[in-house]
Amino acid sequence: MGKVVMYSSVSVDGFVADENDQPGPLFDWLSSGDVPLDESGELKVSQTSYDYTRPYWDQIGATVVGRHVFDMTDGWDGKPPGGVDHVVVVTHRPEPEGWDTEAPFHFVDGVEAAVAKAQELAGDRIVEVAAGDVGGQVLAAGLVDEVRMDVVPVVFGSGKRYFGSVHAQHLLADPDVVIQGNRVLHLRYRVRR
Repeated sequence: MGKVVMYSSVSVDGFVADENDQPGPLFDWLSSGDVPLDESGELKVSQTSYDYTRPYWDQIGATVVGRHVFDMTDGWDGKPPGGVDHVVVVTHRPEPEGWDTEAPFHFVDGVEAAVAKAQELAGDRIVEVAAGDVGGQVLAAGLVDEVRMDVVPVVFGSGKRYFGSVHAQHLLADPDVVIQGNRVLHLRYRVRR
């Protein structure tokens, strides 16, 4: 099985969105360069960010998100973001009415079941877990192998926390990747067991 990686862009003070669920400038780094990150041509980053981000994206086999993110994005119109093969949605509600059941989205009740389903779908590829409440629950359950952060130079002061509502201490190893891009610092930590 592939690694389980918690990931998101994050403010310097640890938030993935402001109090109104808006990312503000957290994704500005994705349009701050001249190297296309995907086929759309809309995402353009520095060469340094491309060299770090593109190989990671290419390894992702499934992404785990919460129902809140799924609803906010309208389920990405049934097409997983960033070229990911499958999205596993943690939810206690049924899929939306009229949802295309052929879309590569899987609705699962609980984070443990979501990670298991994502690992099944991803095989030996990476399972990415969106940071925030669901990511924090997966971390608290001891299922995260690695934490990746794209730290953006902004302070929100309050909002949606990167680690959600984690209330216990979790030790990470020293960062084994620290890469400066345009308007972003890419960090990677392994989770100590």
